[in-house]
Amino acid sequence: MKVKSKPSDKDESKKMKKEIKKLARIENQKTEIESQKEIEQVKQKYEEIKKEKIKKEKKENQNIKWFIEVFIMTFILSMLFSYISTNGVSNLSLIPAILILVLVIAVGIIFDIVGVAVTVADENEFHAKATKKVKGSKSSIKLIRNAPRVANICADVIGDICGVLSGAISALISIKITDQFGLSFDTQFILSALVSAITVGGKALGKTVANNNSTKIVHAVGIVTNKFFKD
Repeated sequence: MKVKSKPSDKDESKKMKKEIKKLARIENQKTEIESQKEIEQVKQKYEEIKKEKIKKEKKENQNIKWFIEVFIMTFILSMLFSYISTNGVSNLSLIPAILILVLVIAVGIIFDIVGVAVTVADENEFHAKATKKVKGSKSSIKLIRNAPRVANICADVIGDICGVLSGAISALISIKITDQFGLSFDTQFILSALVSAITVGGKALGKTVANNNSTKIVHAVGIVTNKFFKD
């Protein structure tokens, strides 16, 4: 009968070394995997920072481009409308001139209402209408998605142009009133104050209307724009 010999110290030492090497390989693999993950995370963060930087630069370029476009558009429209209105009003009698002034004030108020309505309208309501293929719904969605620019054009560009025009027209009307009725005092201050009060009051009232009826207003504008730009 053979007696099993106890493992020698050398055998134990070999086994231990093998185990240590095995553990070392496992630890090295773990370290490599962790290092790879860290490298990937750093790369991902770098890509995100790079994308954010590109996005920021693109946005800045778009803002500069938009500023130039608005500047040129406002300048040209102001000159054009001022020339047409002032020359046109100067050749008209008093009543038609007053009607044009009222029209200019009304246009400024209406566009201000549209600008406010676009900023407060809910896009989701128009998505539901778009699925039902309601006319003007897609155009309305585009208006809401470009709300800052639409509001800028409506409230600032058109609004300011109408403000300048109403001031110039009111000055011409005051001259007509003074000449026609032979008044000894200048009516321009009174008329200018009246025009300002009507404009500010109308816009204040219009903001309430825009907040309460934003969906209807934006949809109506969407239908109008759809006539020129098809969905």
